[in-house]
Parts: sequence; C-alpha cells; structure tokens
Amino acid sequence: MRVKELATWLEAPWEGEGDREIRRVAPLEDAGDEDLSFVSNGRSVKLASLSRAACLLVPDDFINDPRRTVIRTHDPRAAVARAIPILHPHPEPAPGVHPTAVLGPGAVIGKGASIGPLVSVGAGVHIGEGTSIGAGSVIGDYARIGAHCVLHPRVTLYHEVTLGNHVILHSGCVIGADGFGFVLTNGAYEKFPQVGHVMIGDDVEIGANSCVDRAALGVTSIGEGAKLDNLVHIAHNCRIGRHVVIAAQTGLSGGVVVEDYAVIGGQVGIGDKARIESHAVLGSGSGVLTSKIVRAGQVMWGTPARPLKQYLEQLAVLSRLAKKRRREN
Repeated sequence: MRVKELATWLEAPWEGEGDREIRRVAPLEDAGDEDLSFVSNGRSVKLASLSRAACLLVPDDFINDPRRTVIRTHDPRAAVARAIPILHPHPEPAPGVHPTAVLGPGAVIGKGASIGPLVSVGAGVHIGEGTSIGAGSVIGDYARIGAHCVLHPRVTLYHEVTLGNHVILHSGCVIGADGFGFVLTNGAYEKFPQVGHVMIGDDVEIGANSCVDRAALGVTSIGEGAKLDNLVHIAHNCRIGRHVVIAAQTGLSGGVVVEDYAVIGGQVGIGDKARIESHAVLGSGSGVLTSKIVRAGQVMWGTPARPLKQYLEQLAVLSRLAKKRRREN
C-alpha cells in the first residue's frame, strides 16, 4: 500500500513521499524502509528522529523534518490500530462445516459461518452469519451466537448462553458454567442449583482462560464493548456495563455491579454485591470489600481499596516510620 492510499483511508493529511510503499507495521526502533510506525508520547518523539521507518503516523502538532514522510492524525495509536488489519490481514477461515464437526438436531448455521474441526454444536443452537468457531470448541444446547463472532479454539459455551454480534472469545474461555452457589445444611454444603443465563453484548472481547458464570437465578450480563483480559473470573449474577475494561487475574464475586466505562486493573478482587460506579478506576492489586460502593469517577487503590490520595499518604507515613525506626536502631 502507498502512503497516500493509507492517508486517504485514514482520512488524514500526509507529507513527503506519497507514492512510497509500506508493507508492515513495526516499532520505531526496529522499523525499516518498508515499515509504518507511529509517534505517541515524549519518548517516541525522541526516537522518531532516529527511526528508519518509511512513514510515521504523528500527532497534529508534531514538528516534522521535511525529508521525512508522515501522516498527521489526532490519535496516532488509534490510527495504527486501524492500519494493522490492512497491512497484516488475518486469514479468514473457509466457510462451511468441517467433516469432523458434530451438529445437534435443529442447529442453525448462518451464511458464511465457519465451523472448525472437532467442534460440537448442541441441539437448537443458532450461529449467526460470518461467525467462526475454532477447533475443539463446544457449544451447548440452545446457545445463540450472533453474527461475525470469533470463537478461538477450545472455547466452551454451556447451554442457553447468548452472545451478541462481533464478539471475540479467546482460547480456553468457559462461558455459562455454574456459579459458586452452596447452602450449608446439617453440617454439609448442598448445591444451590444454578438455573440462570449469561448474556454477552455486541463487540465484547474476552481473553484466554477467562470464565463467566451463569446466574443462580436471572442473568449474568456483560455490556456492549466491554473488554476482559486473560484469566478474569466473572461470578454468578454480576452485571458488567458498557465499555468496561478489566485486566488480567481479576476476580468478581457474585452479584457485583460494574457500571459503564469503569476501569479495573490486574489482580483486583471484588467482594459480593459491591458496586463500581461509572468511570471509576481500581488500581492493580486492589481489594474491594463486600457491598462496598466505589463512587463514579473515583480512583481507588490498595486493600481495602481507598482513594488514591489517601493510599499514597498512608504509604508516605509508613515510609517515614520505617526510616525513623532504622535511625533509632
């Protein structure tokens, strides 16, 4: 692809050699004379002058050397994310049902869908058009999968799970397993039957080996545009809002509510029935107590989670105490 063609597709102005060919996307420090790279922060601005990239995606206010070819854009990182699929197209699986796949009675496979080797599709399943089901995946009875979804190899959907359109589930995801519900009766734990559902909205992406449990009663839901990292656990009856981001190794207990646009860092633990309001941020390693409410827009850190300013003040006090103790000893 030529620079001016990419600039036209990105709807952004270019400077320099518009006919120069670009074939790949690469980091600034590794880019060569056929590569596209991008400048987004202070360190990368310094590296830009040393980069051998054929073309750079740069901010609007970037001071350019006239000898360098650039495309100016408000958000270079977002622009390169749009350019990558063009320069590094992902091979599309061939539509159709692999001979080793097993389809249950009444299963409906949409136009252009791809069902890979050794896939098991249960009774009454509906798979939307253009959806790809990777090798070894298991789709339980009466599950519904929207259009243009991608389920990577060895994904498991239990019965009656619903996925919206353009959902991506990475390898090892388990959606719709029983929630952790038990009742102590006469000195022994008795299982509370988990008869609810899981509903996942459009444009959700869930990382490898993550689990979303079905509700005991009612629905466990994940809203439109939410992004979950690898090794995330969403327990029964949780409600995750739109465009929520949850990083790796985070666990939500039953009945947690996370409102729209909240950001949850890695290795966060959230207790039963806590509420994380919209645009709140939980720093990595935080612990939220049962039934705690994190107010909208708050930035919280530590265990138990507390406002970031308070957390940093307490760290400073502990540091001063430690220094004082060393002097006294």
